Amino acid sequence: MVTKVFLCAIFSVVEIYGVAKTEEDNCDLSGEWLESLKVTRDIWKMGFHRELVTTMECGRQSPEKLHALLVQNLPRGVFVDPYQLASLQQDTGLQALLHSKVDLEAPAYESNGLSMFVYPKRDPGRPGHLQAVVPIHGRYHRPSSGQGWERIEIEPPRLFLRANGCTQHLAVALPVLMDAPCSGHNLSMCKWMEVQLPQDQRHISLELPVGDWSLAVPVCGGTLLVTLLCCVLIANAIQRHGFSIVLLVCHWKMSLWKKMKVPV
Repeated sequence: MVTKVFLCAIFSVVEIYGVAKTEEDNCDLSGEWLESLKVTRDIWKMGFHRELVTTMECGRQSPEKLHALLVQNLPRGVFVDPYQLASLQQDTGLQALLHSKVDLEAPAYESNGLSMFVYPKRDPGRPGHLQAVVPIHGRYHRPSSGQGWERIEIEPPRLFLRANGCTQHLAVALPVLMDAPCSGHNLSMCKWMEVQLPQDQRHISLELPVGDWSLAVPVCGGTLLVTLLCCVLIANAIQRHGFSIVLLVCHWKMSLWKKMKVPV
C-alpha cells in the first residue's frame, strides 16, 4: 500500500513538472495566439522618398521577451540607402540589415532587387504592438509613351519569431527554422522560426513619375529655340556695346582681386 502511494506521488510530481516545463518551453506562444497575430503594412509620404511601415499586433498576452524578424524583398524599382540606415540606427534605434551592396545612382533598368532583415521594435504607446519604419527611395525609370507613372509592387515579408528562454519551438507541423542575426547590431546568430502570415496578405504598391516620350520633340525644340534666341541677344549686345562690356568686366575682376588680395 505504501509502495503504491509512493509511486503515485512520484508520477504526479513528474506529470506536474512536465506540464510546467512544456508551458515554459512554449513561452505562451500557442496556436490560438498565432491566429490572433496581425501584420499590416502601409506606405507613408509622397514622391520618390517614402517610408515602408510594417506593424505587428501581438495582443497584450504576447511574451515580453518576444522578438520578431521580417525578411523583406524589394524590387529593382526602389532601394534603401545603407548610410541612412546607419544614421537612423543611432538616432531612432531602427534595426535593419542589408544583404548586398546598393548602387544609389543606378536607374531601375540597371539595378537588381535587394533583400533585408528588419527587426520591429515595441511601440511604448501601444502595448502589444511592434513596428518598423524603413525609408525607401524610388529609382529613375525609362521614359514611357503616354504613361506618366510607374507602379512598383512590394511583396509581403516573411515573418520569423523567437523568444528568449524557449528551449522548444512551437508545436507546428514541419517548422521552418533559420539562422539569422539576433538583432540589427549583427553581433551574434540566433535560431528563428517562420510563422505563416494569413493568405489575405497582399502586395502594396506605390507610383513614381516617369518621363513621357511623346513630349520629347516639343521639349527639345523649345529648349533649342530658347538657346538660339539667347545667343542672338548676347551677340547683339556685344556688337553694340562690346568695348563698354569688356571694360566693365575688367573693372569688376580688378575690384574682386583687390578684395581677395591678402597683404604680405
